[in-house]
Amino acid sequence: MSHDNHLLAAADRLARAVKELQPDRKYRMRVPEALIVGGYVRDKALGLDPKDADIEVYGVDPERLYALLERMFGKTKEVGKAFGVIKVPVGSGLELDVSIPRRDSKVGKGHTGIQAQSDPSMSVKEAARRRDFTVNTMALDPLTGERHDPYGGMDDIRAKILRVTDREQFQEDPLRVLRAMQFVARLEFSVDPESERLMREMVERGDLAELPPDRVTKELEKLLTKASRPSAGFEFGRRIGIVERLFPEAEALVGVPQEPEWHPEGDVWVHTMMVVDAAAMIARRDGLPTETFRQVTLGALGHDFGKPATTEAIDGRIRSRGHEEAGEGPVRAMCDRLTFGKDDVEAAVAIAVNHLKPGVFYRARETSELNEKQYVNAVRKLVRRLGKTSWRVLLAASEADFRGRTIPGCDVDPYLPGKMLAETVVAHGLDQEAAKPLVQGRDLIAIFGLKAKSRTGAPIFGTILAAVEEARDAGLVETREQALTFVREYLFNNPV
Repeated sequence: MSHDNHLLAAADRLARAVKELQPDRKYRMRVPEALIVGGYVRDKALGLDPKDADIEVYGVDPERLYALLERMFGKTKEVGKAFGVIKVPVGSGLELDVSIPRRDSKVGKGHTGIQAQSDPSMSVKEAARRRDFTVNTMALDPLTGERHDPYGGMDDIRAKILRVTDREQFQEDPLRVLRAMQFVARLEFSVDPESERLMREMVERGDLAELPPDRVTKELEKLLTKASRPSAGFEFGRRIGIVERLFPEAEALVGVPQEPEWHPEGDVWVHTMMVVDAAAMIARRDGLPTETFRQVTLGALGHDFGKPATTEAIDGRIRSRGHEEAGEGPVRAMCDRLTFGKDDVEAAVAIAVNHLKPGVFYRARETSELNEKQYVNAVRKLVRRLGKTSWRVLLAASEADFRGRTIPGCDVDPYLPGKMLAETVVAHGLDQEAAKPLVQGRDLIAIFGLKAKSRTGAPIFGTILAAVEEARDAGLVETREQALTFVREYLFNNPV
């Protein structure tokens, strides 16, 4: 059964149960009914398979509704307490978000400054007025299939237009400007001129400063992981000032030139947008799980953040020497203002610092600058440097960097550096062995009878183990036996 069928079946059950309730006099005898509202109705009209659904229940007292939900579905969970939303599990990992129609009013700054007042007696049109865009104002009766469309949402869907529902209500929550940014990309819609002017006004007067970092992060994540072409959202965001305000490290890429031989597509911003789109494509192609998908696309966004500080003309050519290492600072600066997890941040940094390495190693191997043994060791060191970040994440972002250009063939040619590196990792078990030291502290105790500190009290284990790993990186040591021999020679030459 599809997501749609599961959700519809659950919505149908609830709608039938609500319909059987007696009208409540305190709600002007509003006939009880449950309607599917918002994104589900929009996505169905677009031919998509929604994975969740919002239900608004009219004419029913909140306590009476909660009791009905508990009786029908068992355990429920109240979220967004101020907004009275109840999550109802309906099987297969799907949920209904059930609520009572409400009015939102601005009483303070930020999302917490919005006061919600439930009113079961509201009409469908009254309840829909608070929704951000007309395409999200439609409601569907699961029992009859009747669609309520009080603000012309279907017309805007047909025209592929994103239009603000109510000017005054829209401005009460500046997060809606960021929602526009990701909807432009996800739905592949344009924004009607009046709505765009309103959003630009909100950005220019500083409304986005009210937004807490976690809400900005969630909208950025949706843009990076739910859109086929995230660049459409970023381009809209740059046009109305969002990128400059919230992501200045990305805005800094605009106008930074690139060597036309390698980047005929244009400046670093243009290239980065192509790379983010390619990263989203690769993540979907490879069926990457959500966390990996997020890391690849976030890393793609920041992969060239080091270029503004390093780009210069040298002998008539444009060069960005050292831009990988220079990218770490601005990537961390952007992430410090957001709430991505530590693993996501470290993955984005790892991509910025290492995204050229697969290609560099490949060319060196192809030209015999590195022999097979040296190539394997270079890959081992790279995998170890990545730490918790999967080498597959780096390869996906590096492939996106390769494809994010207008050089003929880049969009379809096989990414040979990735193929060679992946085969090497698998053949030599580098993903398991790369981070594992050949010699550990317990070996120094058991085999060499050492103590953690020298006779003078200085710690010595770290120095010895680091020397072993440096020799390993230089290709002088490959096996555990060779490492132990190295330690014996080290101790002979450096008594402790």
